[in-house]
Amino acid sequence: MSGLREAVEDYLTVRRGLGFKLRDYPGMLGDFVTYAEAAGASTVTAELALAWALQPGDGAHPSYLSKRLSVVRGFAQHLQAFDPATEVPSADLLRWQQCRATPYLYSDDDIAALMGAARALSPRLRAATYETLIGLLKVSGARVGELIRLDREDVDWDEGVLTITYTKFDKHRELPLHLSTIDALRAYALERDELCAEPKAPSFFVSSTGHRLVYVTVQQVFAGLTRAAGLRPRSRQCRPRLHDARHTFACTTLLGWYRAGVDVEAHLPLLSTYMGHANPANTFWYLSTVPELLALAAERREQTLRRQR
Repeated sequence: MSGLREAVEDYLTVRRGLGFKLRDYPGMLGDFVTYAEAAGASTVTAELALAWALQPGDGAHPSYLSKRLSVVRGFAQHLQAFDPATEVPSADLLRWQQCRATPYLYSDDDIAALMGAARALSPRLRAATYETLIGLLKVSGARVGELIRLDREDVDWDEGVLTITYTKFDKHRELPLHLSTIDALRAYALERDELCAEPKAPSFFVSSTGHRLVYVTVQQVFAGLTRAAGLRPRSRQCRPRLHDARHTFACTTLLGWYRAGVDVEAHLPLLSTYMGHANPANTFWYLSTVPELLALAAERREQTLRRQR
């Protein structure tokens, strides 16, 4: 194994130890090392990294080329600590300006319409599954992937707690739920067991065939439900998405805190923990997505400044 290839293994081990998934990185960095070895290079240079990143050619999307360079940049930054001859390519070499999607914040009426559309699905088990899943997305703030990975044993009926396992950062967390939410989950579980006496998976949510839900299928069904519920894009960047139920939960919580006069900065780590964010700064990003939140934050800041004068 070459020195570069060993360095890649070390780099991936370190990053994964910090909680990063890095699903695309092994393949990309392995391909880069193969390219470097074919060129007779023993370390990373900006010229080499750029040439490799551009290999897919003009037909590739600029975002993909930018990502390829970004992957090598991260590796080069790691390698430079051990090999001063390493050059870290500038991000400006292949900068791609991405427009981040504007969260589609769901009103209570929107969620009711989506759940109503789900009730119209067939067969009956499919309808119950999607109606309950949409409701739980709204009130828990959990990621879609976390909920479809739930097993039956992850619901503590006595304590009213949902245990989220195999999260984005490989950390388990417990979500206390309102009694009404527990009642709704219990009603679904009874109906699920009635309609699917012999499930094919231990998952809490099951498909009409008794298997665990598949993320791509859930996305497709949700897209159909948004159309059936009459939800329409609010702009080019603001379209109803599954993940926006999570945004809605965060923004609703923050709005409630600001309106109640709560010290938001002091409480933010609690919301970050509940939502499974690695850093409270990731939670605070939601401030920038809602004009009312920005206005309330600005007002709170002005009040603080007046007290200090």
